[in-house]
Amino acid sequence: MSNRQERANSEIQKCLIEIIHEKMNDPRLNKIISVTEVKVSPDFKYCKVKISVLNVKDIETVTSVLQKSEGYIKKELGKMLDMPYMPKLKFEVDKGAISTLRVEEILKNLNIPPEEESNDAE
Repeated sequence: MSNRQERANSEIQKCLIEIIHEKMNDPRLNKIISVTEVKVSPDFKYCKVKISVLNVKDIETVTSVLQKSEGYIKKELGKMLDMPYMPKLKFEVDKGAISTLRVEEILKNLNIPPEEESNDAE
């Protein structure tokens, strides 16, 4: 990946976080949303945005709201970034974040007795 793409990914990610958290007033986006990864194509026409949400049940709703708000988000990105044109945004679920939450949930449900402390007097 070129240095230019890496800088674009970083800047787009920062701006998306700001737009979603501060400028969008949709109550369905009230949950904690993280933009975990941004990958812009080499020609800067397409951009994959991976998101994760604290509540796994809400992730499909959040993804569809963001996808439907693409026009507004691109307009705001245009105000914040100096790019010849804004890439088409595709919002995707970050499977890694979901897997992590699922593993944590499984670990919480395990009934593992606490280890007994050894009283070695030395």
